[in-house]
Amino acid sequence: MASNPALRQLPSVGRVLRGLESRGLLGMFSRRAATLCARDAVDAARRRMRAGGADPLGLGAVIDEAEALLRHRFGATLRRVINATGVILHTNLGRAPLSLAAQAAVAAVAEGYSTLEIDLATGERGSRQAHLENLLVAVTGAEAGFAVNNAALGVVLSLAAMAGGRDVVVSRGELVEIGGSFRMPEVMLQSGARMVEVGTTNRTYLTDYDAAVELGAAAILKVHRSNFTQRGFVHDVSVADLVALGRRRGVPVIFDVGSGCLVDLGVVGLPPEPTVQAAVGAGADLVIFSADKLLGGPQAGIVAGDRSAVDRCRRHPLARAARIDKLGLAALAATLRAYLSPETVWREIPILEMLSHTPAQRRRRASRLARAVSRALGSAASVEVVETAGEVGGGSLPGVTLSSFAVAIRPRDGRPGAWANRLREGPVPVIAVVRHDALLIDVLALLPGDDRALPGLVRPLADA
Repeated sequence: MASNPALRQLPSVGRVLRGLESRGLLGMFSRRAATLCARDAVDAARRRMRAGGADPLGLGAVIDEAEALLRHRFGATLRRVINATGVILHTNLGRAPLSLAAQAAVAAVAEGYSTLEIDLATGERGSRQAHLENLLVAVTGAEAGFAVNNAALGVVLSLAAMAGGRDVVVSRGELVEIGGSFRMPEVMLQSGARMVEVGTTNRTYLTDYDAAVELGAAAILKVHRSNFTQRGFVHDVSVADLVALGRRRGVPVIFDVGSGCLVDLGVVGLPPEPTVQAAVGAGADLVIFSADKLLGGPQAGIVAGDRSAVDRCRRHPLARAARIDKLGLAALAATLRAYLSPETVWREIPILEMLSHTPAQRRRRASRLARAVSRALGSAASVEVVETAGEVGGGSLPGVTLSSFAVAIRPRDGRPGAWANRLREGPVPVIAVVRHDALLIDVLALLPGDDRALPGLVRPLADA
C-alpha cells in the first residue's frame, strides 16, 4: 500500500510533549504520563489519516487531544457533583451526602495518625469497633453491634457465622436483586449456607417456615423488600412471628432490614418504613442494614442484635476481610452521634432535611433559582418552574413519589441534550435531566450552596 505523504506532516511526540509542558501540564502530571498521552494522540491522528486519508491535524489540535487524554486518564475522576436529578439517594452519585459533622470527622482523621486501634487509657491495642458500639447500642436498642464494608457483606458474614454449611430458610418472595445485578441467592451462596426457599412468590406462611426448620434448617433469614413492593393477593410473615418460631425451635432469626431507617418517616408525611429499632425490638438475633441510605452516612453495613450472635460474627474469619476503614468509621460515628438528638437530627443529616422540606418550600426554592438562572442565560434560553415527581432512590421507599419542582431551561438553539452534556463537563459537574424539550434542574436533592453555584455554572451555556 502506498504511503500517505501527509503523514510526514504529523507533529512528533516530542513537539506535542513540549506543547503540554508550555501549558503547565507537566507541573500537574508526571512526564511519563504526559509522554504516554502525547504518543497516543499522535498515533490516533496517524490511524485516522491512514483510514480516511484526511488532512493532517495541526500541532495545536494534537496537543488538545493529548491534554484531553491526560486529564481523562490521570486526572481526578472521583469529583464533587451537583445532583439536579430529583433522586435523593442516587446510587451512581454516591447515595447519601455526608453531614457537616461527618465531613469534619473524616478530615480530622485523614490529617495524620489516629486512635484507630489503640486504647488511650491503657496504651494497649484496642478494637476499631469500639468507636461505634456504644453509639449503635444507644441508637438501635441492640445489645451489641459493629460495622462492615457494606450490608451485602454483612449478610454473607452473618450467614457464614450462624449457619455456614447448613440450611437457611428464606421466603421466595424475598429473594431480591440489589444494585449491580447482585441477587440474594448468590449472596447467600457465598456464605456457604444452603438456601431453602419456602412459600410462593406472593404468599408465604409461618407454617412454611416451621416445616423447613423441622427438617433441620439452622437459621431463618427475612429480607425486607426495600427496592420493590408487592400488592394484591399477598401474604408474608412478620419478624415478630418468625422470632417466636425461632425461639420455639431453637434457631436464630436474621433480618436484613435494608435501608437503615432510624426515624419515623410518618412525621414528614411519608409512608412507613421498617425501622432498625423495631426490628431489634421484635427480637431478631441479628439485624443488618446499610449506612448510606436512609441512615444518611457513608458506605457501610451494620450488624446489630443479640450480643452472643454479634460476637459469633465478629469472631468469624470473614470479619477481618469485611472490616470498615478508618475514614468510614469516622464518618459513621459522627452520623450516628446526630441520632442521639432526635430534635435536631432532621436538620443535621442532609437526606433527612431534604425529606422534611414541604412542596411549598421546594417551589419557592425553584422560583428563586429560576430567576437567577434566567439572569445568567439572558436571551439564550427560556426559563420557567415546572412541577416534577422525585424519588428517594437507592433501594428505599419504592414507588413513593416526592412532589418537587425544577428549573426548566429551553435553549433557543433547541438542543437541551447538548446543554446537559456541557453541564456535566463543567468545572463542577451538574447532573441534570433532559425531558421532552427542556433541561431540568430539580431542586429536590440540591445541597446548601448549590443554588449559589448553579447560575455561574450555567452562564457559559449562553456563549455556545
